Amino acid sequence: MASISLRKSTKLRIPHSQDDCELVGILEQLTPKESTKGRKIALILHGALGHKDYLFQKRLALRFPMDSFRFDFRGNHESGGKMGGLAEWVEDLLTIVSYLRNTYGYEIDVVVGHSRGSLVGMYWLCTSEEGQRVRAMVNVSGRYRMHRAYDVADTYKEQWGAKGYYERTVTVARQAVVERIYPRDLEKASQWNAAIVWDKFPGQIDVLTIHGLADKTVPTYDAVIYSRALGARTPGTHNLHLIEEADHNFINRQDEVVDCILEWWDALNRGRLKTGILMTGLRGKL
Repeated sequence: MASISLRKSTKLRIPHSQDDCELVGILEQLTPKESTKGRKIALILHGALGHKDYLFQKRLALRFPMDSFRFDFRGNHESGGKMGGLAEWVEDLLTIVSYLRNTYGYEIDVVVGHSRGSLVGMYWLCTSEEGQRVRAMVNVSGRYRMHRAYDVADTYKEQWGAKGYYERTVTVARQAVVERIYPRDLEKASQWNAAIVWDKFPGQIDVLTIHGLADKTVPTYDAVIYSRALGARTPGTHNLHLIEEADHNFINRQDEVVDCILEWWDALNRGRLKTGILMTGLRGKL
């Protein structure tokens, strides 16, 4: 492993097919003076109303034993354009993968996604040629039952009736951001095909699913469904790790998420993964 002193962080501004949609991200390199042609890289994808340094993303990038790239999806934090839906985020991911390949010669080896980022990452793996060559996927707080997006609809109905949209102010990267949610946004989200993983997810990819038992945004049972969908593949494996008292964003538990991913990654590279609950047989601190 490269020493910390050799690591280099570089901010990249990546052009998009849409003129106002420049994507901004951070490339972490372990040995920046060496050629990147054919080198493996990890992609780290944030969720809705997140950004590239949100939650565990930056912490993971700085500790991961591989070059990595994390970026802001369109309309989020430093990237241009308007916030898009899942289909637009897939376009962003395709743009990033193409840029890293054509500019640096990188090959995607592992995708780590949180929430919406997990959905986008898994869809890309299922539908792209390059996705077929990826070794690993980490699904953190990913939603499977897309119709459950309507669970929060009652909160929006009054403003929908009065204004046609629901408006709220949230804080993203310490900045106030006004978000407007239209009825069509929930409709489009509910129609997203998360079930594609049953038939199209590459058979060789090892998957880790992490979910908080106190997640009030995406029910923990969705992680169980992903375990059922991805646990019967071979030679790829699926491991499930549930974190007690952790919410959707793993507030005050982000280091635990990073530790879990790194432990799983080490086991993957040692050829020790078996489908099932992560750390099966290890008593640990109970």
